[in-house]
Amino acid sequence: MRRIDVIGVGFGIFAAGGLIYLGLRGAGLEGANAGIWSQVVLLGGVGGWLVTYLFRAGTHTMTYNQQLRDYEDAVLQKRLDEMTPEELAALQAKLDEASESSEDAIADSE
Repeated sequence: MRRIDVIGVGFGIFAAGGLIYLGLRGAGLEGANAGIWSQVVLLGGVGGWLVTYLFRAGTHTMTYNQQLRDYEDAVLQKRLDEMTPEELAALQAKLDEASESSEDAIADSE
């Protein structure tokens, strides 16, 4: 997110608070009560956003993480596409060998 985007979001939250306040005043609440309830609504919204942000950060489902995974997958796919059949066969042999080694290690540890 760019700096101007952050400023825009901050201004949007500020404007939303004012609109909520005006709406509550229009609904008949006194000024102090309308101010308190508009703050409650805004803090609840920001708190909800924070919870979703922490969840996305904790589960690595944020945009950056997804872009990084997509890039890595594309690079690996390009490398596979550029390999000759002989190189692919050698790679498959290494993978089979590593798979057998890990299965043997698991069986020995039991």
